[in-house]
This record gives sequence, structure tokens and C-alpha cells, in this order.
Amino acid sequence: MSDGKSGAGDSNEPEMKGWLLKWTNYLKGYQRRWFVLSAGGVLSYYRNQAEMSHTCRGTISLHGALIHTVDSCTFVISNGGTQSFHIKTANEVERQSWVTALELAKAKAIRAMESEEDEETETAHAVPSEELNVVLKEIAIRLENLRTCYDLITKHGAALQRALSDLETPGDDIAIKTKTVNERATLFRITSNAMINVCTEYLKTAENQGQKWSKMLQQERGHRQRLEEMVEQLAKQQRHLEQQAHRIIPNVASSTSDDEDNEFYDAQSTTSPTFVSPQIDDSFILKYQNRSCFIDRTGSSSETEGDELNNKSEINSTEVKQVTVIPEEEKSVSEIVETMDETDRVILGNGRFGKKSSTLRQRRTAVPNKPNYPLNLWSIMKNCIGKELSKIPMPVNFNEPLSMLQRLTEDYEYANLLDIAAKCTDPCEQLAYVAAFTISSYSTTANRTGKPFNPLLGETYECDRTDDLGWRVIAEQVSHHPPMAAIHCEGNEWTCWQEFTMTSKFRGKYLQITPLGSSNVEFPASGNKYTWRKVTTTVQNIIVGKLWVDHTGEMEILGANKASGIKCHLTYIPYSYFSRDAQRRVKGLIMNEKNEAKWVLNGIWDNKIEIAPVISTSGSENSPVYKTGSYNIIWSRRLPPPNSEKSYNFTVLASQLNEPEEGVAPTDSRKRPDQRLMEEAKWDLSNKEKVRLEEKQRTKRREREAEAEKAAKEGRPYPPYEPIWFKKQQDDNTENLVHVYKGDYWESKKRNDWSKCPDIF
Repeated sequence: MSDGKSGAGDSNEPEMKGWLLKWTNYLKGYQRRWFVLSAGGVLSYYRNQAEMSHTCRGTISLHGALIHTVDSCTFVISNGGTQSFHIKTANEVERQSWVTALELAKAKAIRAMESEEDEETETAHAVPSEELNVVLKEIAIRLENLRTCYDLITKHGAALQRALSDLETPGDDIAIKTKTVNERATLFRITSNAMINVCTEYLKTAENQGQKWSKMLQQERGHRQRLEEMVEQLAKQQRHLEQQAHRIIPNVASSTSDDEDNEFYDAQSTTSPTFVSPQIDDSFILKYQNRSCFIDRTGSSSETEGDELNNKSEINSTEVKQVTVIPEEEKSVSEIVETMDETDRVILGNGRFGKKSSTLRQRRTAVPNKPNYPLNLWSIMKNCIGKELSKIPMPVNFNEPLSMLQRLTEDYEYANLLDIAAKCTDPCEQLAYVAAFTISSYSTTANRTGKPFNPLLGETYECDRTDDLGWRVIAEQVSHHPPMAAIHCEGNEWTCWQEFTMTSKFRGKYLQITPLGSSNVEFPASGNKYTWRKVTTTVQNIIVGKLWVDHTGEMEILGANKASGIKCHLTYIPYSYFSRDAQRRVKGLIMNEKNEAKWVLNGIWDNKIEIAPVISTSGSENSPVYKTGSYNIIWSRRLPPPNSEKSYNFTVLASQLNEPEEGVAPTDSRKRPDQRLMEEAKWDLSNKEKVRLEEKQRTKRREREAEAEKAAKEGRPYPPYEPIWFKKQQDDNTENLVHVYKGDYWESKKRNDWSKCPDIF
């Protein structure tokens, strides 16, 4: 069914092409499609070969894709959870040939991308004056050589001409004159060849430098255009701020009200918001997108082909609904339920870990203070506008002494909400606590602007807090292209797992991070399971001002298994200087399987969350009005320790995550030398270690790619990289390819058997 072909000549020539079976949604089955794997690392498919000239039905880029073999004839290509191709071949041999070709094309695409990035980095870091001096000196040498050759050609040409004139003069010494002509001709020929060589070298130098300077000129034009756009945008925003200030200040001056909103509008316009504890209005309007969809195996509506376009609304129909929430009565202080504090919380029931230990380990409460090393973030990032965050070379000066695996572990700081949720008998009320837990994971991010260390491939992190907090985590960096982490957390009466990957773009004025992986929690006692994706995160004031973080967008938490049909709509409101609403606001609505509103959620994502039951519904179907009972606070943020701004704004839990611990795996983040040196304030040594570790990782990847290419030439399969503690499999509910925990890490720790761990540090 396939026709393998090597694209050694033309870069556009396909590396492999042939007929394969691809899963399509609208027919709920596999359909025959013509696939083409290009040398650039892009897999495309068509209905037939004739369509190749005008209609491509779908493409997937391999440089950031995962390739997973399902069975002897089936494999899946997944691009960070947003795009998936489910493909079936005629036999195992054909499947292996396609998988091998795809892995090799992915390796080539990664090498080409890194080579281009290295070239851009060298160009960006070149000092124009020094570069210009070197080029001018080289060209001057070439010109001097040309002048020398010109003088010699002129000299020997005149001598040859004189010899030829003497040869035409009658005489008896013809033999001597002929010899002289030959000598002069030989010198002229040698000089002419030298002239040709020097001209060739000059032309080559001019072409090379011309291409290089042309590329640099294009980059400079691009940077200048982006900077002009940013300056124009800043000017517009400043003008808008001034206009708003002129309208607001007179109103504030003439007002005699003590309303708290006036305090907000009284503040001067600054480059970063002032965070205060706001008063939340329990009456609000919530707009959300109501989606109705079934399992989409392609993972992307852009893959919809032909007849599927007619069924697109059936696959993913969306309608915008607006609801109004009105409380029936004011909150009573006696009705407020505070979240349990870390110091006095108890494990609800014995659960899988048994009773809490009577003797608790003494842990540190802070990390060493951050040294004062002034460095301009804009000076580094100005050449990286439009790039992926993971592709930007950053010194540790902009990091915090934690890895991304440890930052993801911080999501479970308020896991006691899941302990409470496990005790709920009403699935909708349980979902309200799950929703509060998802919001609490953002509670420390408002002033945490340090970048965590990118984990190395195979890096792990464990956090066993069963003795005091009632949960334990194992996390692993399972992929490098794309960067992907898998996390598994076990509580007494719940299990939570997530796969984290993201896309990120630096836009000049701000940095935008869009998570792609999904998170899940399951309660074995009830069989209820819930799934969600994180919202978009934006880091503001990259150019000027104090960095600050905002979270925006919609989150939909969907029930599965026994909780199938119930869902929660959460909306994170963007920060606005001129909104009368509380800032960093999040609003939510919990619906049952009949699409009836049961609970309302309201709060501030870095302060507190309160919920209230819906007691009555009025209004129209598309614009209902929900009347609620009294609100109860189910979560409130614990304040950070005093002077935390001197130690990266870490909470107590964050300070404990990188604390040295005996018995952990040799790949654990605590043992990463550059991260440890940074925590110890040895930043210069940390930067050197960071470069060494990254180069070691690149060398190992090149070795694997070379072995894969050798195996392909010899016609034998080469197994791709496999994680140590996680494995790839399809999710039962979404059919997406995900990494799940194998279940043997803690057993290996008991035996102190780390033989499976690679040498990464």
C-alpha cells in the first residue's frame, strides 16, 4: 500500500507516500486515504492522488509530535493533544516501515529547526561593528589580491606582446625568439589562472557575506517593525489611560461616597496592578460557551474533510449563553466554612495510606534569599519576539530554583479540597469542590514571575507528603519534542493525574502561555471522574514595569464514568484597570446531567472561592436568572510567610519542594546541579552547569538519532525513547493518547532499585 522514497535531491520531494487507512469521525470508521510524508517533517493526506495538486485534507507537523504504536497494524500520531491521526496499515511490516520513516523525519525536522535557531542566535548575538570590521578586512585583502594580479597580467601581457612582435621581425635567431614567446605565454597563463582564482574567491566571499547580511537585514527589519507596532500600541494605550483618567478623577474628587471602588479608581496609572483584597459582589452575569460534542479522534476541526464539513456542527456545536445570578440573602459569618489550615488539617478517614504518623518530619520553611543580580529582561528577549518560550536561551537569573515538575506539584497545595470532595454524596456538590481545587492551583502565581527550570528528558520528581498532607506525587519529563511532563498524585480517597504540555509565544510586550494537556481526578468510592484543561496564562510588562501574571479564558470541567453528563463552566475574567468589578475574578456554574444549574461558584483566584446552591430558576432558556441560597467560603488562600518577596515569593510548601532528601531517584530534580547552585546563590556556576546539562542532553539525542538512522538503513526496527515510570495509552473517554503511571515507582524506592534510571545529570 505504500511506496517509500528517499528525498535526497529535492527538499520538496516526498520521503514516503502510499495508501493507508485513517479513522474519520463522521463515518465512525477507517477510510482509505493517500498519505505523503515530506522531507520537511510534515505528514499530509488526501482522498486520492489527484487531489495533491489542489486540496490537502489535513497535515500534522512531526517535530513536536508523539508517535505511538497501538498494535501490529495501527499507530497514532498526536500533536500535544490538539491533533491526532489514527492510522492503520495492511500488515506489521508496513506499519514498522511507516513508523521508522516518521521517527527519522521527526529527527531531521528537529535538527533542521535547531540548526536554524543556532544560526539565528549567532546572528543575533553578533556585534555589528566587529562583524563589519572583519568583513571589510577580508574584502580589502581580496581586492588587494585582485590589484596585484591585475598588475602582473598587465606586465606579462605587455612582455608577451613584445615577444610576439620580435618573432614577426625577420632574423636568424627564430629558435630563441620562439622560446621567449613560450616563456612569456607561460607566465601570462599562470598569472591569468591566479586572477581567475582570486576572482572566484572574491565572488564566493561576496556571495556568502551578501546572504548573511541580507538575512540580518531581514531580521532587523522584522524586529524594527515589531517594535514600531509595540510602540504604537503603547502610545494608544497611554492615550486611552489618559482619557480614562480625565473622566474618572473629577468624579472621584466630587464624590463623597466611601465605596471601595473609589479607592481603586483613585490610584495612579502604573505599569503593574496593585493587588488588594476585594469585596466580591454575589450578584453577577456570566457568559459562557455551551459546547456539545462527541469523541473527536482527529483532535482538530481543521482535519475535517469533505463530507465531514457538513457534519462539523454535529461534531462540535457551540452556543453562547448568558445567565444572571442573584443571591436570595446576605452571607452570614456563621455560614462561612474556612479551608482547613495545613498545620491542623486531618486526613478524612484512613484511606490507602492508613492513619497519619504521630511523628512528623521537620521541614524547612524558607529558601536562601535571592541575590541582587541586576539584569535587563528586555535586553535578552528583544530578539526573541514570536518565538516559543522553550526555544529562548535564558540565563538562570530569570529562573526560580524549582523545576517545572516541582511547580506542577504545587497544584496540590490545597488538595484537602479533594479530601472534602471525596466525602460528598451529591456529584454536583463534589464537582464544586473539584472546581475550587482547580482554581486554587493558580493562587501563588500572581507574583511568581520566575521561570522554572525546563526538565531534562527522563528527569523525575517525587513528593511524599502522606505523613502530614495525605498525598504523594511522582512526576517525569516524558518527552523533549514536544516538552511534556506527566504527573500522578495519590490521595487517601482520590487519584489525580495530568499531562502537561504547552505552546508559548513572546509577543514583545507580554508572554502568552497556552496549556494543552489535560488534568483528571477520580474518586474510586463513587466511580466519579472529572477532566479539565488549564486556561491561558499571560505574563505582563516584559518591556517596562514590574512583571505580573494574569489568567484568562474559559475552563470546562466534564464529568465521566458515574459522573457522566454533569459539568462546570468557569470563566476567568481578564484584569482591567477600569473595571468596577473585583479583579482576578472567576465565576462558575455547575450543571447536572439534565443541564439544570445546581451550584454557583464565585471568587478571586488568588484569594478565596465561595459557592451557593441554586434554589430557583426564571427567565428564558438562553438567558436564565438563577436565585441562589447563602454563599459559603470553601477555600481561602493561606498568606505567604513574612519577607517572602526576598525568597522568590515562595510559599512554605514551595520552599520545601527542593529540600534535599535521602532515598530519592538519581534523576530527581533535587539532585539537579544547576538548580541546586542557583538556590545556593551561586548563579555564575549555575549558568555554566545549565549549559553543560543541556549540551549533554543534545549529545544523547543525536546518538539516539544516529542509531535510529543506522537501524533504518539496515532494515531493522529501532525502538523510540520510552519513559521510565509512565507509559503511553489511549484515554478511555477521549481516545486521546496520554501518558499514565505504570505503578512501580514507590515499590522501586522501597527496594532502593534505581537500575532503570538513566544518567542525565
